[in-house]
Amino acid sequence: MKILVVADVESNYIWDFFDKTKFADIECVISCGDLKSTYLSFLVTMLAVPVFYIHGNHDKRYIVSPPEGCDCIEDKVITYRNIRIAGLGGSMEYTGGPHQYTEQEMQKRVKKLIKTSKGNIDLFVTHAPTFNLGDNENSICHRGFKAFYDIYHSATPKYHLHGHNHFTYSSNAQRILYYDTVQVINGYNYYILDYKQES
Repeated sequence: MKILVVADVESNYIWDFFDKTKFADIECVISCGDLKSTYLSFLVTMLAVPVFYIHGNHDKRYIVSPPEGCDCIEDKVITYRNIRIAGLGGSMEYTGGPHQYTEQEMQKRVKKLIKTSKGNIDLFVTHAPTFNLGDNENSICHRGFKAFYDIYHSATPKYHLHGHNHFTYSSNAQRILYYDTVQVINGYNYYILDYKQES
């Protein structure tokens, strides 16, 4: 199953030069935040597959104009084609704005999500990365959350999809990292995940 992961910047390749044949085998889209509502609505219209999203730290405009035809998975665990997907948006608190959280606040959200999941999840979707795992610990805005390790240990996701740490301004930003059996993927711009389902 191929999943289009998007985050942080609207891809010119997708938006301006869209060719559906290049994405014919995509079965769903997951947004890791900080994208225009119109971009996500474009994806759900042109690809005709579900688009699941969480909030980035700049997505306060979603309050007035949410992405049409898309499904918010913030603080939820959903099942799509036998894949359990959990979402926690937002970044580390740095200005007091919406979709910003202290470590303690995120810890509470994580505990609630673990309780809600009632078992393992397959895809863990966030905007921010995990602390010391592809984040920028020298920038409070781009520092990851330690609380996400609790998800790794309790819900044992196969993948953690995130955004926030742009390749263009962070030397620590990498597309793929690993923590034990968890593959951590930075969805900056776009990435196609070939999800292997168990038979």
